[in-house]
Amino acid sequence: MNHHPHAPHGSTANHPAEPALAALHARLNTSLAPPARAWLDQALDEAADHPGTHGPISVWELRIAEAGRRCGPEHADAARVLLLHAARADPNALTRVYRQGTAAERRAVLHALPHLVPGPDALPLVEDALRTNDTRLVAAALGPYAARHLDAHTWRHAVLKCLFTGVPVDVVADLVPRARADAELARMLGDYARERTAADRPVPEDLHRVLALTEPTAAPAGPCGTSRTSGKES
Repeated sequence: MNHHPHAPHGSTANHPAEPALAALHARLNTSLAPPARAWLDQALDEAADHPGTHGPISVWELRIAEAGRRCGPEHADAARVLLLHAARADPNALTRVYRQGTAAERRAVLHALPHLVPGPDALPLVEDALRTNDTRLVAAALGPYAARHLDAHTWRHAVLKCLFTGVPVDVVADLVPRARADAELARMLGDYARERTAADRPVPEDLHRVLALTEPTAAPAGPCGTSRTSGKES
């Protein structure tokens, strides 16, 4: 039986699943072999039926640890995000999984944040990931949740971290609107470029891309070539 991301407890059976997660689950179903798909269906049911903490570790947390072996490393992130959603993991549960988990499990927690935490409560997890030298964790940390909740100072330093660790800036959610007309980010990028040049080291191509975005005129052109930022927004 094919399942969809589980609605929060107390919702009706026909409650519409979150579209992004429903699409993620549909893609996963087409990719998994039948045994892995059956395992995931059962694991999602367990998580939905027993979402809380039971003893030292919950059943759904065990399933998160198993996901890589059961679904394959290439599908484990998606399976873990669906499991966290089915278990209705709150910031405390997400923090527990993050602190106790492997790098792969931490990455899944970061991917799940925009689906599970509406406010800034989980920002310490994002900030922790940004302090690491694990480029996959840094990339996962800079998704939609960080775009919504990271303060400007931390976000600018996260962009710089991408540049000096080689993480493509394409992973930074909402890069264009957040970088636009950001004079402080432009200053930081210029300083970094000068440091690289003085050390006879190449300046990352992505730096030039982001620097161009900081120009006030970098907004995409609207109809008839007018800037979408010209005038007041309605």
